[in-house]
Amino acid sequence: MTSPEGIVPTEAHVPFDMADAATAVVDAVGTVVGWTAATERLLGYPAAEVLNKPASVLLASPEDTATAQGIAEQCRDQGSWGGLVTLRHRSGRLVEVGLRLTEVSPSSEFCGRSCWLVSAIDLSKIPTWALSGSLLEAFLVRSPIGMAVLSPDLRYVWLNDTLERYGGVPRDQRLGRRMADSLPGLDTAALEAQMRKVLDSGKPVIDYEYRGWTMADPYREHAYSTSFFRLDNADGHPVGVCYMGMDVTDRWRARERLALLNEAGTKIGSTLDVMRTSQELAEFAVPRLADFVTVDLLESVLNGAEPIATRHKTLPAFRRAGQASIHQGTPESIASPGDSISISQASPFACSFFSGEAVLDAVMDASVAAWTGDDPARAQRVREFGMRSLMVVPICARGTILGVASFVRSRHPDPFEEDDLLLAEELVARAALCVDNARRYTREHTAALALQRSLMPHNLPGSPVLEVASRYLPTDIRNGVGGDWFDVIPLSGARVALVVGDVVGHGINAAAGMGRLRTAVHTLADMDLPPEELLAHLDDLIIRLGEERVGEEDIAAAFLGATFLYAVYDPVTRRCTMARAGHPAPAIVAPDGEVTFPSLPAGPPLGLGSLPFESAELELPEGSLIALYTDGLIESRDQDIDVGLARLSNALAQPGLPLEDLCSTVVDALLTSPPSDDVALLLARTHSLSPGHVASWDLPTDPAVVASARSLTVRQLAEWGLDELMTTSELIVSELVTNAIRHGTGPIRLRLIRHDVLICEVADASNTSPRLRHPRTTDEGGRGLFLVAQLTRRWGTRYTEGGKLIWAEQDLPAPT
Repeated sequence: MTSPEGIVPTEAHVPFDMADAATAVVDAVGTVVGWTAATERLLGYPAAEVLNKPASVLLASPEDTATAQGIAEQCRDQGSWGGLVTLRHRSGRLVEVGLRLTEVSPSSEFCGRSCWLVSAIDLSKIPTWALSGSLLEAFLVRSPIGMAVLSPDLRYVWLNDTLERYGGVPRDQRLGRRMADSLPGLDTAALEAQMRKVLDSGKPVIDYEYRGWTMADPYREHAYSTSFFRLDNADGHPVGVCYMGMDVTDRWRARERLALLNEAGTKIGSTLDVMRTSQELAEFAVPRLADFVTVDLLESVLNGAEPIATRHKTLPAFRRAGQASIHQGTPESIASPGDSISISQASPFACSFFSGEAVLDAVMDASVAAWTGDDPARAQRVREFGMRSLMVVPICARGTILGVASFVRSRHPDPFEEDDLLLAEELVARAALCVDNARRYTREHTAALALQRSLMPHNLPGSPVLEVASRYLPTDIRNGVGGDWFDVIPLSGARVALVVGDVVGHGINAAAGMGRLRTAVHTLADMDLPPEELLAHLDDLIIRLGEERVGEEDIAAAFLGATFLYAVYDPVTRRCTMARAGHPAPAIVAPDGEVTFPSLPAGPPLGLGSLPFESAELELPEGSLIALYTDGLIESRDQDIDVGLARLSNALAQPGLPLEDLCSTVVDALLTSPPSDDVALLLARTHSLSPGHVASWDLPTDPAVVASARSLTVRQLAEWGLDELMTTSELIVSELVTNAIRHGTGPIRLRLIRHDVLICEVADASNTSPRLRHPRTTDEGGRGLFLVAQLTRRWGTRYTEGGKLIWAEQDLPAPT
């Protein structure tokens, strides 16, 4: 038996045409007293085997006896029963039948007994179930899918309960009318166009989606999926069109949210900037999700610092990082991006931050006071713009909270729901990773820039004999660091060294390598080595560094193959001595604007140790320009180096242009697109010292000449108006000349140079290096250079072709 106990017999229980049913008669005690041929065909039992036998032998299993007794009781109480029953065929197989039991009128007792007429039909023999008209109508009217039939002129003929509920208009107000009369919130013209197409072609339209509102829910947009098909009569002529539709708003919203999240992945986090990423989150959520959005981050996050993992009882400092509104200019906000914001400890904002959980305040009436706190300006904005629904979501990444995002609805009629909160949490979670990546980048970028600034010259030293201007453009614009570099190093005797170099690679490793080379060059420059010797020492140093960096190929490669150019300009002689290691030759611009590229010995790149370095000396007219640069300025993937040199020559041929303007002109002319290599440019305009700033004398190697040297010095200082330096200068000249006479060889030459400092030089033909001693109080000598060191700004030794030169510098007195 399959019919459950307790079913109330109705017509719908056996919705079959019983005309050809198998029939039997059972008396009141359950004995079969009548059997037909149709019943024998259904169950396989001939009449002789079942008549006067209990009907229970026909049941599928003995356990069905109790169910049969319950059905018998219902039959006695109600007079009939109908349902689905499983019986057993004579062969043993089970037969599913639709069964109806009807009481035979007592006045028509069969064989003198009260009896029941049993009718059964084999369900397997009726594929269509021979549905009765009443059941078919019940099926259509109560279907969970909205259905309607329209006439060929597209007027409603029939619609079921579900469609009536979807539309929100009573059935009697829709029958006989067009769709537009009762569905003003839908694009009825498009729907009728679909139905006309179906009527004309006979081809159904499946799953046509559209959105709009109906009178059932006039303030919310719904999505519907509808299929249309034509109804034809027996002759094949169309008599109407039927459509079936269902509300797929949940599916549509889920699909919209998925599309929204996918779009968010492309719109949020387009840059590695914390403020910009926060603004992108706010702009993306308005108006898609909210009418007003603010993004507030911890102040430490905006600075690139690590956020505090432990949240204390008091709120830390927050700053507005992003905001957006449906109103122009974001008038709801009481702060601008970058401003510090005040937050009430009892507000949903604070609750979300302390708990680390999102807060949904669907109707803000009860929480407005807590949200606005003691800030009357914020309370005024809430009332003015009708803010009525709020979501607050913590911005969390890698287990720490970076800030809080607030979503507000004011114009939107519906309050936020749980689904909206889930969407907001997903948007904020994606943005949080972008914000944290931007914060980490800010921290690393700050560190990289600090490294670069510490390695590059902050201010190129100004000098009366040399005007300089420079540009530095790394390939990695985001990090701002690279391996190209330049420098201007003051040397003794008013001379100036110009330096430019190119370390292999880009980024932090190249910058670190550049820093080590720059330090080495400064050290070697202080030794006053000639350019070719300085390059040789630098080459040896790089070879040693490469040997030390075995296993650290990236760092070692930054040193090996670096190019370098070192030039020394002497304003007294107007001569410039240069040497290079695989670096492009400088450009020399004459005072009349003629540009030349002097033929300097190329030399191998640093770290190869294969060939010696050679220098060349040029005499530069007053006002000449020296341009030092790296190959990134003149060479690119789509430009040959010769073309770059020609463009550089044209850009430099403007002798009257100020150096800063000329720098910009050169960069703009040669870098028409982002550079593919680091670029360094150093421009220097030379000036000579006039004869009136230099005085020199040849002295014999006679101890008596020391007094004459002092006299010459005093007279020259008097002529220059440097009376304040006479006493110390006499002592310095006396000690230096005395040392040259005692420990050197002639000839001896004394030279005074009035530059931005007073320079005293004593040269002799000896290569013996003087040594600074620290004499004891009992020593009778050895204090000469010690006194010189105490009285001067700095001093040192420089070797020349004919011997050596000891120099000392004194600061000029401040002008009165």
